[in-house]
Amino acid sequence: MKRAQLDEIFVFMSVVDAGSFVGGGRAVGLTRSTAGKALARLEARLGVRLLNRTTRHVSLTDDGRVFHEHCLQVLAALDEAEASVGQRTGHPRGTLRLTVPDAFGRRHVLPLLRDYLRTWPDVQAEVSFTDRVADIIEEGYDLAVRINTTSTDTRLVSRLVAQHRAVLCAAPAYLEARGEPETLEELATHDCLIFSSRTRRQHWQLRKKGGSSVKVEGRSRLRLDSGEALRDAAVAGQGIAYLPDFLVDEDLANGRLKALLPSCETEVVPIMAIYPSKRYLPAKVRRFIDLMVAQWSAKSRQRP
Repeated sequence: MKRAQLDEIFVFMSVVDAGSFVGGGRAVGLTRSTAGKALARLEARLGVRLLNRTTRHVSLTDDGRVFHEHCLQVLAALDEAEASVGQRTGHPRGTLRLTVPDAFGRRHVLPLLRDYLRTWPDVQAEVSFTDRVADIIEEGYDLAVRINTTSTDTRLVSRLVAQHRAVLCAAPAYLEARGEPETLEELATHDCLIFSSRTRRQHWQLRKKGGSSVKVEGRSRLRLDSGEALRDAAVAGQGIAYLPDFLVDEDLANGRLKALLPSCETEVVPIMAIYPSKRYLPAKVRRFIDLMVAQWSAKSRQRP
């Protein structure tokens, strides 16, 4: 493909991003008229109309939308090419696309991103905060951070980056109204706040000290797909929750929640980094994983 043809495609992408010929042209150093002529040449060469024009705005036609999606894939491939070169020098660059659990991401990933972006100015980050388990490959993510979840997809690699312990807890108001359970068996008579989504449902695994693991089957009248929402429901006195300590440490310290059944051992919750298997892991991904391990593993070791 000739350089002039590539320039026309970049003009097209800039106009779409800006929503106008004026803004798109300005982004690539062209006047509105020059940008319009470049678009006209591109449409003539392709034999289709890519944009609907009005006096103030432009919008994609059906053919334009298909072409735009393909161009996005090409640009993503160029980012990957840059990243692969960066891998050889150890210098991250390009866009790091992450999907992270909502509450954990806000509390722990965002502070890391602040330091990471300050250290590596050639990297941009796009982050999805959701407790939904995204399809990393289909949705184009570089990296997922997941709690207590491993992947059986052979296209993906999983790496342990930290560990936390789960805590069985409830608000004092709930315990005053319903009583505090003294055995695992008594949980069956209590309202248990369960994490549940379309793709997975939480199961509580506890063990009596020195005994075998027990799957707890409590009554579940409220099921939520957000760890933060489960914590809020527990603080509000709506039931007993089983949550990672990083989510409830402050509430336990100030008395909003109380830890239950101290004679039982709770699960160790793994925090996993999951990413597409590649021969050369881009530096932008490798450096962020290394940062997670360095920061979170030290904190995990400090916990009782």
